[in-house]
Amino acid sequence: MRVPFLDLRAPYAELRTEIDAAYERVMRSGWYVLGPEVEAFESEFATYCGAAHCVTVGNGCSALELTLRALGIGPGDEVLVPAHTFIATWFAVSAVGATPVPVEPDERTFTIDPAAAEAAITARTRAILPVHLYGQPADLASLRDVAARHGLAVVEDAAQAAGAVHRGDRIGAAPSTVAFSFYPSKNLGAVGDSGAVVTTDAALAGRIRLLRSYGARSKYAHEVIGTNSRTDELQAAILRVKLRHLDDWNARRVVLAHRYLNELGAVDDLVLPATASWAGHVWHLFVVRSRRRETLRGLLGSDGVETMPHYPAAVHRSEAYAGLGFGPGAFPLAERLAAEVLSLPIGPHQTPAQTDAVIAAVRRIS
Repeated sequence: MRVPFLDLRAPYAELRTEIDAAYERVMRSGWYVLGPEVEAFESEFATYCGAAHCVTVGNGCSALELTLRALGIGPGDEVLVPAHTFIATWFAVSAVGATPVPVEPDERTFTIDPAAAEAAITARTRAILPVHLYGQPADLASLRDVAARHGLAVVEDAAQAAGAVHRGDRIGAAPSTVAFSFYPSKNLGAVGDSGAVVTTDAALAGRIRLLRSYGARSKYAHEVIGTNSRTDELQAAILRVKLRHLDDWNARRVVLAHRYLNELGAVDDLVLPATASWAGHVWHLFVVRSRRRETLRGLLGSDGVETMPHYPAAVHRSEAYAGLGFGPGAFPLAERLAAEVLSLPIGPHQTPAQTDAVIAAVRRIS
Protein backbone atom coordinates (compact mmCIF):
# COMPACT_ATOMS: atom_id res chain seq x y z
CA MET A 1 0.00 0.00 0.00
CA ARG A 2 1.26 3.47 -0.90
CA VAL A 3 0.94 5.91 1.99
CA PRO A 4 1.37 9.56 0.94
CA PHE A 5 3.03 11.90 3.38
CA LEU A 6 -0.03 14.17 3.21
CA ASP A 7 -3.01 14.13 0.85
CA LEU A 8 -3.81 17.74 -0.05
CA ARG A 9 -6.74 16.73 -2.27
CA ALA A 10 -8.65 15.06 0.56
CA PRO A 11 -9.80 18.23 2.38
CA TYR A 12 -11.45 19.47 -0.80
CA ALA A 13 -13.06 16.08 -1.40
CA GLU A 14 -14.56 16.16 2.10
CA LEU A 15 -15.72 19.78 1.95
CA ARG A 16 -16.38 20.16 -1.77
CA THR A 17 -19.92 21.47 -1.44
CA GLU A 18 -18.94 24.11 1.13
CA ILE A 19 -15.74 25.14 -0.67
CA ASP A 20 -17.45 25.38 -4.06
CA ALA A 21 -20.14 27.59 -2.53
CA ALA A 22 -17.46 29.85 -1.03
CA TYR A 23 -15.64 30.04 -4.36
CA GLU A 24 -18.81 30.97 -6.23
CA ARG A 25 -19.70 33.58 -3.62
CA VAL A 26 -16.35 35.32 -4.11
CA MET A 27 -16.34 35.08 -7.89
CA ARG A 28 -19.81 36.54 -8.14
CA SER A 29 -19.00 39.38 -5.78
CA GLY A 30 -16.38 41.00 -8.00
CA TRP A 31 -14.38 41.92 -4.87
CA TYR A 32 -11.13 40.00 -4.62
CA VAL A 33 -8.76 41.80 -2.20
CA LEU A 34 -9.38 43.06 1.37
CA GLY A 35 -13.13 42.73 1.26
CA PRO A 36 -15.92 41.17 3.33
CA GLU A 37 -14.50 37.63 3.30
CA VAL A 38 -11.20 38.84 4.76
CA GLU A 39 -13.01 40.89 7.39
CA ALA A 40 -15.22 37.94 8.32
CA PHE A 41 -12.30 35.51 8.56
CA GLU A 42 -10.27 37.93 10.66
CA SER A 43 -13.16 38.24 13.09
CA GLU A 44 -13.84 34.50 13.20
CA PHE A 45 -10.20 33.49 13.62
CA ALA A 46 -9.61 36.06 16.35
CA THR A 47 -12.63 34.67 18.21
CA TYR A 48 -11.42 31.11 17.70
CA CYS A 49 -7.99 31.94 19.14
CA GLY A 50 -9.35 34.05 21.99
CA ALA A 51 -7.65 37.20 20.69
CA ALA A 52 -8.99 40.70 20.24
CA HIS A 53 -7.54 41.31 16.79
CA CYS A 54 -6.53 39.35 13.69
CA VAL A 55 -4.73 40.88 10.71
CA THR A 56 -4.35 38.70 7.64
CA VAL A 57 -1.23 39.01 5.49
CA GLY A 58 0.34 37.31 2.50
CA ASN A 59 2.08 34.42 4.27
CA GLY A 60 3.48 33.24 7.57
CA CYS A 61 6.97 34.68 7.08
CA SER A 62 5.44 38.06 6.32
CA ALA A 63 3.32 37.78 9.48
CA LEU A 64 6.52 37.50 11.53
CA GLU A 65 8.38 40.20 9.61
CA LEU A 66 5.60 42.78 9.78
CA THR A 67 5.10 42.13 13.49
CA LEU A 68 8.79 42.73 14.19
CA ARG A 69 8.69 45.88 12.07
CA ALA A 70 5.57 47.09 13.87
CA LEU A 71 7.39 46.59 17.19
CA GLY A 72 10.22 48.80 15.97
CA ILE A 73 12.80 46.00 15.89
CA GLY A 74 15.55 46.58 13.34
CA PRO A 75 19.28 47.04 12.72
CA GLY A 76 21.40 46.70 15.83
CA ASP A 77 18.81 44.60 17.63
CA GLU A 78 18.96 40.90 18.47
CA VAL A 79 16.08 38.43 18.50
CA LEU A 80 16.36 35.04 20.17
CA VAL A 81 15.26 32.25 17.81
CA PRO A 82 15.22 28.44 18.03
CA ALA A 83 18.32 26.75 16.69
CA HIS A 84 16.04 23.93 15.51
CA THR A 85 13.28 25.30 13.27
CA PHE A 86 12.45 26.06 9.65
CA ILE A 87 14.69 28.80 8.29
CA ALA A 88 11.74 31.17 7.68
CA THR A 89 11.74 32.02 11.40
CA TRP A 90 15.27 33.37 11.06
CA PHE A 91 14.57 35.05 7.71
CA ALA A 92 11.86 37.22 9.28
CA VAL A 93 14.39 38.56 11.78
CA SER A 94 16.97 39.17 9.07
CA ALA A 95 14.38 40.89 6.87
CA VAL A 96 13.97 43.73 9.40
CA GLY A 97 17.75 44.11 9.73
CA ALA A 98 18.01 42.51 13.18
CA THR A 99 20.30 39.62 14.11
CA PRO A 100 18.89 36.16 14.86
CA VAL A 101 20.52 34.63 17.94
CA PRO A 102 20.10 30.84 18.03
CA VAL A 103 19.00 29.04 21.18
CA GLU A 104 19.17 25.27 21.69
CA PRO A 105 15.90 23.32 22.02
CA ASP A 106 14.49 21.22 24.80
CA GLU A 107 15.52 17.72 23.74
CA ARG A 108 12.15 16.17 24.65
CA THR A 109 9.79 18.64 23.02
CA PHE A 110 12.07 20.16 20.30
CA THR A 111 10.87 23.67 21.28
CA ILE A 112 13.12 26.49 22.49
CA ASP A 113 14.65 25.96 25.95
CA PRO A 114 13.67 28.87 28.26
CA ALA A 115 16.82 28.53 30.41
CA ALA A 116 19.06 28.57 27.35
CA ALA A 117 17.12 31.57 26.04
CA GLU A 118 17.74 33.55 29.22
CA ALA A 119 21.44 32.70 29.06
CA ALA A 120 21.61 34.10 25.51
CA ILE A 121 20.22 37.56 26.39
CA THR A 122 22.51 40.55 25.85
CA ALA A 123 22.09 44.32 26.06
CA ARG A 124 20.97 44.26 22.40
CA THR A 125 18.23 41.64 22.79
CA ARG A 126 14.77 43.01 21.99
CA ALA A 127 12.55 39.95 21.64
CA ILE A 128 12.16 36.19 22.01
CA LEU A 129 10.65 34.38 19.03
CA PRO A 130 9.52 30.91 20.15
CA VAL A 131 8.18 28.43 17.60
CA HIS A 132 5.34 26.08 18.47
CA LEU A 133 7.13 23.38 16.56
CA TYR A 134 5.46 20.37 14.91
CA GLY A 135 2.16 21.33 16.60
CA GLN A 136 3.50 21.40 20.17
CA PRO A 137 3.37 24.68 22.11
CA ALA A 138 6.60 26.09 23.44
CA ASP A 139 6.81 26.71 27.20
CA LEU A 140 5.22 30.16 27.05
CA ALA A 141 4.79 30.52 30.79
CA SER A 142 8.53 30.22 31.38
CA LEU A 143 9.42 32.30 28.32
CA ARG A 144 7.08 35.10 29.37
CA ASP A 145 8.70 35.13 32.79
CA VAL A 146 12.11 35.45 31.15
CA ALA A 147 10.84 38.22 28.87
CA ALA A 148 9.27 40.12 31.76
CA ARG A 149 12.50 40.01 33.79
CA HIS A 150 14.46 41.50 30.90
CA GLY A 151 11.88 43.81 29.31
CA LEU A 152 11.59 41.83 26.06
CA ALA A 153 8.76 41.29 23.62
CA VAL A 154 7.53 37.77 22.86
CA VAL A 155 6.43 37.11 19.27
CA GLU A 156 5.21 33.57 18.71
CA ASP A 157 5.55 31.57 15.50
CA ALA A 158 2.51 29.28 15.32
CA ALA A 159 2.84 28.33 11.66
CA GLN A 160 2.42 24.67 12.63
CA ALA A 161 0.10 25.03 15.61
CA ALA A 162 -3.35 26.34 14.72
CA GLY A 163 -5.65 25.07 17.46
CA ALA A 164 -2.90 23.98 19.86
CA VAL A 165 -3.41 24.59 23.57
CA HIS A 166 -1.01 25.97 26.19
CA ARG A 167 -2.06 25.44 29.79
CA GLY A 168 -5.76 25.49 28.93
CA ASP A 169 -5.69 28.40 26.46
CA ARG A 170 -5.52 28.20 22.70
CA ILE A 171 -2.37 29.54 21.10
CA GLY A 172 -3.22 33.13 20.31
CA ALA A 173 -5.26 33.81 23.44
CA ALA A 174 -4.49 36.91 25.51
CA PRO A 175 -1.89 38.20 26.20
CA SER A 176 -0.23 36.95 23.04
CA THR A 177 1.08 38.21 19.72
CA VAL A 178 1.21 35.27 17.36
CA ALA A 179 2.05 34.78 13.68
CA PHE A 180 0.28 32.03 11.74
CA SER A 181 0.86 30.49 8.34
CA PHE A 182 -2.00 29.09 6.26
CA TYR A 183 0.21 27.39 3.68
CA PRO A 184 -1.78 24.50 2.15
CA SER A 185 -0.08 21.77 4.20
CA LYS A 186 -0.78 23.41 7.58
CA ASN A 187 -3.46 22.18 9.98
CA LEU A 188 -5.52 25.16 8.79
CA GLY A 189 -4.45 25.49 5.18
CA ALA A 190 -5.52 27.75 2.34
CA VAL A 191 -5.23 26.83 -1.35
CA GLY A 192 -2.26 29.13 -1.76
CA ASP A 193 -0.15 31.35 0.45
CA SER A 194 -1.72 33.21 3.35
CA GLY A 195 -0.93 34.15 6.93
CA ALA A 196 -2.14 36.19 9.88
CA VAL A 197 -1.17 37.87 13.11
CA VAL A 198 -3.45 37.64 16.15
CA THR A 199 -2.89 39.97 19.09
CA THR A 200 -4.54 41.67 22.01
CA ASP A 201 -2.66 44.90 21.25
CA ALA A 202 -4.92 47.20 19.22
CA ALA A 203 -2.13 49.65 18.40
CA LEU A 204 0.13 46.85 17.15
CA ALA A 205 -2.68 45.43 15.00
CA GLY A 206 -3.21 48.90 13.51
CA ARG A 207 0.46 49.26 12.61
CA ILE A 208 0.49 45.84 10.93
CA ARG A 209 -2.64 46.73 8.93
CA LEU A 210 -0.87 49.89 7.79
CA LEU A 211 2.32 48.06 6.82
CA ARG A 212 0.56 45.25 4.91
CA SER A 213 -1.04 47.62 2.38
CA TYR A 214 1.59 50.07 1.15
CA GLY A 215 1.61 51.99 4.45
CA ALA A 216 -1.78 53.51 3.72
CA ARG A 217 -5.16 53.50 5.47
CA SER A 218 -6.82 54.93 2.38
CA LYS A 219 -5.80 54.99 -1.26
CA TYR A 220 -2.77 57.16 -2.03
CA ALA A 221 -2.46 58.34 1.60
CA HIS A 222 0.87 56.64 2.38
CA GLU A 223 1.90 57.32 5.98
CA VAL A 224 4.89 54.97 6.26
CA ILE A 225 7.00 52.80 3.99
CA GLY A 226 4.91 49.64 3.78
CA THR A 227 4.62 46.64 1.53
CA ASN A 228 2.04 44.54 -0.30
CA SER A 229 1.21 41.53 1.86
CA ARG A 230 -2.48 40.73 1.71
CA THR A 231 -4.69 37.66 1.92
CA ASP A 232 -7.12 37.65 -0.99
CA GLU A 233 -10.86 37.11 -0.71
CA LEU A 234 -10.80 33.59 -2.15
CA GLN A 235 -8.26 32.35 0.39
CA ALA A 236 -10.21 33.97 3.22
CA ALA A 237 -13.49 32.41 2.08
CA ILE A 238 -11.95 28.93 1.93
CA LEU A 239 -10.22 29.41 5.29
CA ARG A 240 -13.60 30.32 6.79
CA VAL A 241 -14.93 26.94 5.64
CA LYS A 242 -11.94 24.99 6.92
CA LEU A 243 -11.87 26.82 10.26
CA ARG A 244 -15.25 25.27 11.10
CA HIS A 245 -13.63 21.82 10.76
CA LEU A 246 -10.25 22.53 12.32
CA ASP A 247 -10.96 21.09 15.76
CA ASP A 248 -12.33 17.87 14.24
CA TRP A 249 -9.32 17.54 11.95
CA ASN A 250 -6.92 18.16 14.82
CA ALA A 251 -8.73 15.51 16.88
CA ARG A 252 -8.18 13.01 14.06
CA ARG A 253 -4.47 13.84 14.10
CA VAL A 254 -4.37 13.18 17.85
CA VAL A 255 -5.91 9.73 17.35
CA LEU A 256 -3.28 8.85 14.74
CA ALA A 257 -0.46 10.15 16.93
CA HIS A 258 -1.62 8.04 19.87
CA ARG A 259 -1.66 4.95 17.66
CA TYR A 260 1.95 5.59 16.68
CA LEU A 261 2.93 6.25 20.29
CA ASN A 262 1.21 3.11 21.53
CA GLU A 263 2.43 0.77 18.80
CA LEU A 264 5.94 1.97 18.02
CA GLY A 265 7.22 2.34 21.56
CA ALA A 266 9.21 -0.89 21.51
CA VAL A 267 10.94 -0.31 18.18
CA ASP A 268 14.72 -0.33 18.50
CA ASP A 269 16.68 2.83 17.65
CA LEU A 270 13.53 4.92 17.38
CA VAL A 271 12.93 7.84 19.74
CA LEU A 272 9.28 8.86 19.80
CA PRO A 273 8.15 12.46 20.35
CA ALA A 274 7.18 13.60 23.84
CA THR A 275 4.35 15.94 24.83
CA ALA A 276 4.54 18.32 27.77
CA SER A 277 1.88 17.58 30.39
CA TRP A 278 0.38 21.07 30.02
CA ALA A 279 0.33 21.06 26.21
CA GLY A 280 -2.49 20.35 23.77
CA HIS A 281 -0.42 19.06 20.84
CA VAL A 282 -2.13 19.22 17.41
CA TRP A 283 0.41 16.97 15.65
CA HIS A 284 1.11 18.97 12.54
CA LEU A 285 3.97 16.52 12.20
CA PHE A 286 4.81 13.24 13.93
CA VAL A 287 8.59 13.45 14.24
CA VAL A 288 10.68 10.50 15.38
CA ARG A 289 14.45 10.30 15.78
CA SER A 290 16.75 7.60 14.46
CA ARG A 291 20.50 7.37 14.20
CA ARG A 292 19.85 5.46 10.96
CA ARG A 293 17.52 8.13 9.58
CA GLU A 294 18.54 7.95 5.92
CA THR A 295 18.52 4.14 5.87
CA LEU A 296 15.12 4.05 7.55
CA ARG A 297 13.73 6.63 5.17
CA GLY A 298 14.97 4.75 2.13
CA LEU A 299 13.55 1.43 3.28
CA LEU A 300 10.18 2.95 4.17
CA GLY A 301 10.08 4.58 0.75
CA SER A 302 10.69 1.18 -0.84
CA ASP A 303 7.67 -0.06 1.11
CA GLY A 304 5.52 2.77 -0.26
CA VAL A 305 5.60 4.92 2.87
CA GLU A 306 6.48 8.55 2.19
CA THR A 307 8.43 10.37 4.91
CA MET A 308 10.20 13.71 5.23
CA PRO A 309 12.99 15.05 7.47
CA HIS A 310 12.00 18.23 9.34
CA TYR A 311 14.60 19.68 9.18
CA PRO A 312 17.70 17.99 7.70
CA ALA A 313 20.09 20.94 8.03
CA ALA A 314 20.64 23.07 11.11
CA VAL A 315 19.91 26.68 10.19
CA HIS A 316 23.16 28.03 11.64
CA ARG A 317 25.07 25.71 9.29
CA SER A 318 23.24 26.88 6.15
CA GLU A 319 25.03 28.92 3.51
CA ALA A 320 22.53 31.73 4.07
CA TYR A 321 23.87 32.26 7.61
CA ALA A 322 27.54 31.51 7.03
CA GLY A 323 28.22 35.14 7.85
CA LEU A 324 27.27 34.61 11.49
CA GLY A 325 30.39 32.48 11.85
CA PHE A 326 28.98 29.43 13.60
CA GLY A 327 31.16 26.39 13.03
CA PRO A 328 30.37 22.68 13.47
CA GLY A 329 29.37 21.90 17.03
CA ALA A 330 28.24 25.44 17.88
CA PHE A 331 24.76 24.10 18.68
CA PRO A 332 25.28 20.37 19.08
CA LEU A 333 21.71 19.40 19.96
CA ALA A 334 20.27 21.23 16.96
CA GLU A 335 22.86 19.56 14.76
CA ARG A 336 22.07 16.14 16.21
CA LEU A 337 18.34 16.62 15.65
CA ALA A 338 18.99 17.70 12.08
CA ALA A 339 20.78 14.40 11.49
CA GLU A 340 18.15 12.22 13.17
CA VAL A 341 14.61 13.63 12.76
CA LEU A 342 12.13 11.95 10.43
CA SER A 343 8.45 12.75 10.03
CA LEU A 344 6.03 9.87 9.52
CA PRO A 345 2.80 10.39 7.56
CA ILE A 346 0.05 11.98 9.63
CA GLY A 347 -3.00 13.92 8.54
CA PRO A 348 -6.72 14.15 9.21
CA HIS A 349 -7.59 12.13 6.11
CA GLN A 350 -5.13 9.28 6.61
CA THR A 351 -7.07 6.03 6.76
CA PRO A 352 -6.71 3.35 9.45
CA ALA A 353 -5.39 0.98 6.80
CA GLN A 354 -2.69 3.47 5.82
CA THR A 355 -1.73 3.93 9.45
CA ASP A 356 -1.57 0.13 9.84
CA ALA A 357 0.76 0.02 6.85
CA VAL A 358 3.09 2.66 8.32
CA ILE A 359 3.27 0.87 11.68
CA ALA A 360 3.87 -2.51 10.06
CA ALA A 361 6.60 -1.13 7.79
CA VAL A 362 8.45 0.63 10.64
CA ARG A 363 8.30 -2.50 12.81
CA ARG A 364 9.44 -4.77 10.01
CA ILE A 365 12.32 -2.56 8.91
CA SER A 366 13.51 -1.69 12.40
